[in-house]
Amino acid sequence: MTAPMQSPADTVIEDDRWQAAGLPAVADRAARAVLARFDLPADGFALCIMGCDDARIAELNGTFRGKGAATNVLSWPSEDRAPVTPGAPPDLPEPGDPDDPAELGDIAIAWDTCAREAAEQGKTFDDHVTHLLVHSVLHLLGYDHIDPADADLMERTEVEILASLGVKDPY
Repeated sequence: MTAPMQSPADTVIEDDRWQAAGLPAVADRAARAVLARFDLPADGFALCIMGCDDARIAELNGTFRGKGAATNVLSWPSEDRAPVTPGAPPDLPEPGDPDDPAELGDIAIAWDTCAREAAEQGKTFDDHVTHLLVHSVLHLLGYDHIDPADADLMERTEVEILASLGVKDPY
């Protein structure tokens, strides 16, 4: 019998609503889709996704960004992979071995903000969370949206990955 393939996304649940919503499966699906888009082996990478509430993400946002308000998602890449030229794709990281995968970084996602945004935008909760996780894993790979050329590349890449998952264009 073959052992089940380990998820590239290690999920930490701080708010039980995330367990009930199936965050581990959604995180695994999103991470695998992003890695597959770049022909990167899922078993060569590891990232951690924490499902929390607005109070916890507001604390993290204050600590790391100086903004003490809740947000939907935060990401912390393990290293700066951003390209020098605006609009250019980042250099892809080298995968590790399945027994010692390369670390991509960490993500925190807030239940309350995600649920509110999904309702306000008329999206399903799963589709909205999938979008935010795809977006965040792209951040871990060096994508960003501060410069308009970078934002265009990131959004096009997100839409392509989301389409492969059956999720409508969120923009």
